Amino acid sequence: MKKSYYILLGLLTYLSPIFGQSDADTVTSASEQTPAKIVTINTSAGILKAKLYDDVPNHVRTFIERAKRGEYDGTLFTRVLPEFMIQGGAPDSRNAPAGARCGFGDRNSEIMPEMRPHHFNKRGALAAPRQNDDINPQKKSDMSQFYIVQGKVYTNGELDTLEMIANQDIKEKAMQKFFYPVRAELRMQKASNKREYQKRLRKINAQVDSMVRATPGHLLFTKEQRKAYTTEGGCHHLDGNYTVYGELIEGFDVLDAIAGQPRDEYDRPKKDVRIIQLTIEN
Repeated sequence: MKKSYYILLGLLTYLSPIFGQSDADTVTSASEQTPAKIVTINTSAGILKAKLYDDVPNHVRTFIERAKRGEYDGTLFTRVLPEFMIQGGAPDSRNAPAGARCGFGDRNSEIMPEMRPHHFNKRGALAAPRQNDDINPQKKSDMSQFYIVQGKVYTNGELDTLEMIANQDIKEKAMQKFFYPVRAELRMQKASNKREYQKRLRKINAQVDSMVRATPGHLLFTKEQRKAYTTEGGCHHLDGNYTVYGELIEGFDVLDAIAGQPRDEYDRPKKDVRIIQLTIEN
């Protein structure tokens, strides 16, 4: 039975690990030092142009090799979802009849992931779809196709809530370790020496925060993520699950037009949106 290589929509409360602030603050990507390779995607809806990252070498090399062989040319955008993403390039879509389900991908085109915390699923992110974890626990990327994020804009309050929901179990364990055992003592200290109480409470809060940050699976949006998700938008729940290897630099209006196409029960556009040609500029 064929399996579709789908990008999981996810629930609002399903959140993947986002690593600490220092990861994004201290990384200097190679793309800042050398000119980025540019990909131009000429589609029947208009032109999309993206830059490719230099620090995701296997994905970029594989993508470029396939592009130069013309493997994406003539294929369709097989799955489009507003406020989410557009997915295209699958080889089985090239001659797919109208209304047929396609976009099944190619297990022989899978490569190991190259996830980088500083490359996340902001609006315009270019990334690789993959099979679900139950079939593909290593999160290998299917390079026979790609997706581009449209996403939605969040408020800082919404991001705060997402962090709180994701971290509540971890924080509860930290509270059990650092706060609950001394709660009665703190209550007495608050009445007798408020300054010392506040000093001690700050220390406990720091211990709780440190434990949350050190626990695998915690969620903490970086400054860069917060800025992107509250201004440009994106799909935060994809972070840490899919390899992002580039980002759109032109054609955001085309992205929005494709994402907004009327679609069938399989989320395929009712009117074909075809990739006419995909080219690479060095």
